[in-house]
Amino acid sequence: MLPLGKLRNDVLREVIFQNLGIEDAKVVYGPREGFDSAVLEYDDENYLVVATDPTLGVPAEAFGFFTYHFASSDVAVFGARPRWLVVDFLLPPGTTKEFLQKAMEDLNRECERYKTAVIGGHTGVYPSISGPTATTTAMGLVRKEELKLPLARPGDRIIVTNKVALEFAVSSAYFRAEELRKVLTLREIEELRSLYRLETVLPDALIAKPFVRGMHDATEGGLTALHEIADNSGVGFRVYAERLQLNPLVKRVLDFYKLEPWSVSSTGTLIAITPPKKVSRLIEELHKNGIRAFELGGFTEEKERVLVEDSGERPFPEFDGDPYVELYAAHHGD
Repeated sequence: MLPLGKLRNDVLREVIFQNLGIEDAKVVYGPREGFDSAVLEYDDENYLVVATDPTLGVPAEAFGFFTYHFASSDVAVFGARPRWLVVDFLLPPGTTKEFLQKAMEDLNRECERYKTAVIGGHTGVYPSISGPTATTTAMGLVRKEELKLPLARPGDRIIVTNKVALEFAVSSAYFRAEELRKVLTLREIEELRSLYRLETVLPDALIAKPFVRGMHDATEGGLTALHEIADNSGVGFRVYAERLQLNPLVKRVLDFYKLEPWSVSSTGTLIAITPPKKVSRLIEELHKNGIRAFELGGFTEEKERVLVEDSGERPFPEFDGDPYVELYAAHHGD
């Protein structure tokens, strides 16, 4: 039986990647571990970047926002601005017109902000759907010399925006508020809930693009995405725990659930693979735009993946299930 949440890479290799239809010369980068977008030939100067993502199990007020940003973020980390969307809304019986109206207004607001057009899709109500679900395909153009791939070279630095584990904490504030009242006030819970709009790397990636070699959104599995970058690049990495910056409310939520931050779902956290000479400028530009970022470590020629802590060194945690999936499953079953 398949586990809940994102499929493990061994299943992707065994089942998904073995059944991908015909080869097509227009496909520059197709399905691949750690690559959240496809890259197609568009014309002599540009590539077309395409990504698709589901939106489900999110707070109702955030549904339209995430319908835009989940897939659009994957396009942005490849260096493209999302230009076109195809959106499917699959809705359960009992969905109100008001819910759909708000979702569309929120989606449209983000489209206007980033100059994106919705060019098609499908909307319907079906008894087999238990909760509002959207699937969004985002597309954008990038000049060929400006394409960014999630690949690193030895010596590149790991720059991270200050949203590690935010997705888990925000979802906990919505779905487990009564539990969290043991450690957070009602005002703090409301503050956490309001931070869902930070769960996107789109503005981060657009700012970071000129300064990075590649980028990745630390979604399900969080910073364990570093393993995929290392696997694809033939490198190792060292991460320094003392450099990690967490929102104080997020830290209190993690401490309450006795969770480490490394493998917790962190959608909106940009991992920027950055040449050493561009680190200072990158962090400076992000800070100018109100996005806090810090250097967490670096990629190494040695293949080891190391977490350096006060108590010593240990292997960096692997993706072995995400607490966010358990949180969603428990809420869905309530």
